[in-house]
Amino acid sequence: MINKIQNIQLEAFILALAINLFIPNLHLAQENNETNRPNVLFIASDDLNDWIGVLNGHPQVKTPNIDRLAARGTLFTNAHTQAPLCNPSRVSIMTGLRPSTTGIYGLAPRHRQIEKTKDVITLPQHFAANGYRTLSGGKVLHAGITPEEREVEFQEWGPNGGHAPMPEQKLVKEPLDMVNHPLVDWGVYPVDDEAAMDDYQVATWAVEQLAREDIREKPFFLAVGFNKPHVPLYTTQKWFDLYPEEGIILPPAPEGDRDDVPNFAWYLHWFLPEPRLSWVIENNQWRAKVRAYLATISFMDAQVGRVLDALETQGLDDNTIVVFWSDHGYHLGEKDITGKNTLWERSTRVPLIFAGQGVSTNAQSSQPAELLDMYPTLVELAGLPTKSGLEGLSLVPQLKNAATPREQPAITTHNPWDVAVRSERWRYIRYADGSEELYDHLRDPGEWANLAKNSEYAEVISELAAWLPAEDAQHAPGSRARILVRENEEWLWEGKPIKFDELIR
Repeated sequence: MINKIQNIQLEAFILALAINLFIPNLHLAQENNETNRPNVLFIASDDLNDWIGVLNGHPQVKTPNIDRLAARGTLFTNAHTQAPLCNPSRVSIMTGLRPSTTGIYGLAPRHRQIEKTKDVITLPQHFAANGYRTLSGGKVLHAGITPEEREVEFQEWGPNGGHAPMPEQKLVKEPLDMVNHPLVDWGVYPVDDEAAMDDYQVATWAVEQLAREDIREKPFFLAVGFNKPHVPLYTTQKWFDLYPEEGIILPPAPEGDRDDVPNFAWYLHWFLPEPRLSWVIENNQWRAKVRAYLATISFMDAQVGRVLDALETQGLDDNTIVVFWSDHGYHLGEKDITGKNTLWERSTRVPLIFAGQGVSTNAQSSQPAELLDMYPTLVELAGLPTKSGLEGLSLVPQLKNAATPREQPAITTHNPWDVAVRSERWRYIRYADGSEELYDHLRDPGEWANLAKNSEYAEVISELAAWLPAEDAQHAPGSRARILVRENEEWLWEGKPIKFDELIR
């Protein structure tokens, strides 16, 4: 009996000792879990469509650095923006909310300026609240940083980025067909040293941050925003030399492509700084603009390469999730226009690449993905607490297995009730006046044949229309620029009545 009691006492002692040893180690494991969380390198480009090597958007484009990042991770070949315009797209990415929820559709207001989103927890704020050092340089938010944003969005700020020093006069001398905006210009940058360009300086700043002695003290969220290939399409001669003008391949733009497109489509890009296809042809600028777009893409790609090289040089690549994205696409003559502001593939489709821990390598997913998916995806990859209220879906299932179906199509909105729904095969567009478009990307990747009036596809339209937002928020207070409004049965573009007989085609 005594031996039995002694054995019980010995077992109790051993258990107590084990617990005392385990609890501190548990705390230590929790601390290590926080300090060893993966870093995030969040790289943005501006106005970049699918003209990168791995997306085969243009047969001549040279993007070796973006392509090597795709080889390290997973490329979404069917990724789309929530809005085909800078400000609403970036607001959606940062807040995880759709334009149809926030009411932010134009170049203003900013998300901290309206009641609905003034206190929203943005993507970098959520990371900061969970122990991350957050840094931002270049164009991550739209058009510079307000004092309030500087105080709350990121903890540390680098250069704002921008359009680089402007030449004394525009390089393209011919006045544009609509708004002769000083930024809508293209050509060889009038200095030889590309270090003078803002994107080069943003990359230099990012390289310096990755080399900091204290960069490993806590996990970091480093946002690096490049301006190119946004207008003005300037870069130095060596990048233009990659694309001799006489050999430039123009994007296909069949004559009469808009014959089966509803007239209302013009309302979404009624009067813009960007010229129509007719203008660039008449002024012998089509090939020059395409060349400049390609050259600025390759210049931007080189800056991405400098940052990726620094990540590897510093030995940070093994513990860093890298994501590369563009805020929306861009037309170079397709559908008779240049610029963005449409609900077609050329304006909504964007590069989206993830690489790093938890991501399959050399993989491609054709599942529809959305830019606002980046918020929940990065939260899950980093092991952070789930953020409630986000409208995107985590792409982690596709990052583990690219063939995993996504639960819903990609949805793009440009002004209230103008919406595109993109599934793996189909694009469906419904405009605010009820007119429709339907394209079969299996047979018609150029979106040249609108099938919406063909009764054979009524069931397809019904299935896709079920994903249209149940409600579209009206324009938020302070909305302006690229704004379409209906007042008293009349449509207004930026406050002026639309008169169809005055359309510039």
